[in-house]
Amino acid sequence: MKKTLRNAVLIVVALLVAGAAFVYSGLYNIAADEHHWRITTVLMEMLRTRSIERRAQDIQVPPLDDPKLKLKGAGQYAEMCVMCHLAPGIKDSATREGLYPQPPVLSERMIDPRAAFWVIKHGIKMTGMPAWGASHDDETLWSLVAFLQELPRLNGEQYQEIVRQAPRDEEMSNMRDLQGEPQQDHGTRTHSHSPHTSPHK
Repeated sequence: MKKTLRNAVLIVVALLVAGAAFVYSGLYNIAADEHHWRITTVLMEMLRTRSIERRAQDIQVPPLDDPKLKLKGAGQYAEMCVMCHLAPGIKDSATREGLYPQPPVLSERMIDPRAAFWVIKHGIKMTGMPAWGASHDDETLWSLVAFLQELPRLNGEQYQEIVRQAPRDEEMSNMRDLQGEPQQDHGTRTHSHSPHTSPHK
């Protein structure tokens, strides 16, 4: 019994040393244009899915059918999300093209509101998905979730129209002001990520 336990400890120590040596060697290619092995992708996707499900399961979803909430979410989506997650009528962007893993196209799927809120608020490590909860309150994040429930039902023209009608995002506007970017008139509102200015191909 002691011999078996000792051998098990030695194996674990050897694996840890080998792992540390591999990490320190720099042999692993961290480049985003070098894709994972298939087994690595499968394991990471399983880890991500189960992690989100576990943490989002007890989130209480508020009413999301308020048109004003969806309208606000449309503006937030155009400012914060469209360059990575695209939209009806927007098929690609320079930002998305260089991301790995590729972000989901949110106009092509219905997302569970609890999972959507958790991901938007907390982000996901090593994917480029930021934790928007660090800079936005829960009401704003729920407006995004509300809009995501509507997004798969929109065509390109409808998406452009709802973004045009969306209220101005004061947080993003203030950030542009600090950076010296030109003001935009509310009556002819455009977004840095709007369908009129997105760098899609």
